[in-house]
Amino acid sequence: MADITRRRTGQFLRRLFELLMTDPAGIKASAVIPEVAKSFELTEFEKGNYASGAQRFEKILRFSTIGPVKAGWLQKEKGVWTVTDSGQKAYIQFVDSEAFYKEACRLYDQWKQRRDAVSTDQAENLDGVVSEDSVDSLSVVLEAAQDQAWTQIEQFLKATDPFEFQDIVADLLRGMKYFVSWVSPPGRDGGVDIIAYTDPLGATGPRIKVQVKRWQNKVDVDGVRSFIATISNGDMGIFVCLAGFTKDASDYARNQERCRITLLTAEQLVALWIENYGNLSDTARQKLPLTPVYFLAPKA
Repeated sequence: MADITRRRTGQFLRRLFELLMTDPAGIKASAVIPEVAKSFELTEFEKGNYASGAQRFEKILRFSTIGPVKAGWLQKEKGVWTVTDSGQKAYIQFVDSEAFYKEACRLYDQWKQRRDAVSTDQAENLDGVVSEDSVDSLSVVLEAAQDQAWTQIEQFLKATDPFEFQDIVADLLRGMKYFVSWVSPPGRDGGVDIIAYTDPLGATGPRIKVQVKRWQNKVDVDGVRSFIATISNGDMGIFVCLAGFTKDASDYARNQERCRITLLTAEQLVALWIENYGNLSDTARQKLPLTPVYFLAPKA
């Protein structure tokens, strides 16, 4: 479509990178896409919707990121977009928006030729043309659906009562065939929320101590250090926090030699929940009910 030129798409893309580079940990797509839109006076075409009801600008921007992702400039994980080191270098090297986008197209084309093992004359749909009928468009639709699904799951977990979230973690351990011997009642817990064992009597294997946090901010080194102080020799510790952990906190836990510590983020918790969903009780499933939804898969 002539309505969206390479230069225009490149402008959108460079503004996206500019915003993402303000946070090395990445920004949620649902938050950054509207900010990119606010940075421009969008045309009526760009502000419109497709016949399917999808917002045209969001799809234009999502589609424009296919090249940077394949080029290694941009990473996407559970709806969070992060600019890589090579992406930052490309942003500095290709100041002109059209040149920036063309380089992403070129690298995408190289990736596509390797994938198909044949020579292609063009990077389909990466010349500023957005089509709903291409294989790449399928990946954009799937990505948007996955982002929306993850956002809903994350919001659901953040809205749960702290003790209900604690029960969710305990139910997960049971589903993983651990034996939960104690779950902290309301009140002070001394830094431990759940105790579990690898057998019904706790006679073999390590004692597992779990701390569960529904915090909005990442746990720092001091938080991890405080939890480790509750872990005795021979015990294993699991620290669950929806917001995740700082890099320093993760490094500190990984380098522990006295005891074994596992840090679980929301993403890892949900992945384990899905993996063990068939082993969960009906009561447990009702606390975090999930269902698979099938999409036509884009070409790998």
